[in-house]
Amino acid sequence: MKLLQERTAKLKLGESLIIQTAVRIMVPFIQLFGLYVIVHGHYSPGGGFQGGVILGASFVALALAFDQKFSMQLMSERVNGVLGNLGALIFVGTAVLCALFGGLFLDYSALDKLIPLGPIGWRSFGIFIIEVGVGLAVMSIMVSLFWDIGSNGEMDEGL
Repeated sequence: MKLLQERTAKLKLGESLIIQTAVRIMVPFIQLFGLYVIVHGHYSPGGGFQGGVILGASFVALALAFDQKFSMQLMSERVNGVLGNLGALIFVGTAVLCALFGGLFLDYSALDKLIPLGPIGWRSFGIFIIEVGVGLAVMSIMVSLFWDIGSNGEMDEGL
C-alpha cells in the first residue's frame, strides 16, 4: 500500500495510474493482434496496412499514457527508421526478384525458379512477404509521424 501511495505521489499533472496500468496490460495484446492481422491478411480481411496501423497505435497508446520519451525507450528512432526501410526493402526487393526471374513486377509465380514451391504456392507466400513489408513500413511511418507532430519536430521534447 505504501508503494502505491509513493507511486501516485510522483505522478505528474494529467497522468493516471489506472490508465498507465491498463495500457501496460493491453499493449502486448494489441501488438499480438496487429501481427495476427498482418500474418492472416492474405487469407482474410486485413493485411499489412491494417496490421501496421494497429502496431503503430500500440506505441501511440504508450506515448499518450506515459510520455513520448517512454515510448522512444521501447523503440528508438534508429530502430524505427531501420524497420521502416526494411519494410520498403522487403516490398521492393520481392517485386524486383519477380522481375529478375522472368515475371512481371509482383508476379510471384516467377519466384518458382528460386525455390520450387509451385506457382500457386508462391502466389500465396509472395503476398505474405509483401504484407509483412507493408506492415513494417506503415507501423514505422505512423509512429514517426506521431513522434514528429507530438514533439513539434524536436525529438527531445515530448507531449
